[in-house]
Amino acid sequence: MRSVSEMIEQHLKQIMQQSPDGVIEIQRNDLADQFNCVPSQINYVISTRFTLEKGYIVESKRGGGGYVRIQKVVLHSHGTVLDFIFQNVGNHIDQTTSEGLLYQLEEGGFVTAREAALMKAAVAREVLALKLPLRDEIRARMLKAMMVCLLSK
Repeated sequence: MRSVSEMIEQHLKQIMQQSPDGVIEIQRNDLADQFNCVPSQINYVISTRFTLEKGYIVESKRGGGGYVRIQKVVLHSHGTVLDFIFQNVGNHIDQTTSEGLLYQLEEGGFVTAREAALMKAAVAREVLALKLPLRDEIRARMLKAMMVCLLSK
């Protein structure tokens, strides 16, 4: 038997597949009622299964009339990859997110396994032996610079 989290994930993915633009907006409370669970379970599913490293952008607005917008990232060309990186990496990125991003780029064929391994090694916390938040800021700058170099062909 599948867990409630798995059912919620599958439900959201099915709705997303039916969406012409790959974007859905949900109400946490409505979805919690539908699955007979607490809203925090919805938050858990979204925060663990719809992450940037798994190819999703999540935007959330809390309060009355609040929503969660989930967008599947589709990268078609080097230009869209660069746009995506500059829009979503921002001024800082943690190691886990950077590794997920590199995994997505490798899976999409935008970088080779060797290139991904080199970038992963270069931005590792052991190499960037700096205190936070400086370490995450340097990591973001390095990733952006490497992506521009590799993808501006």
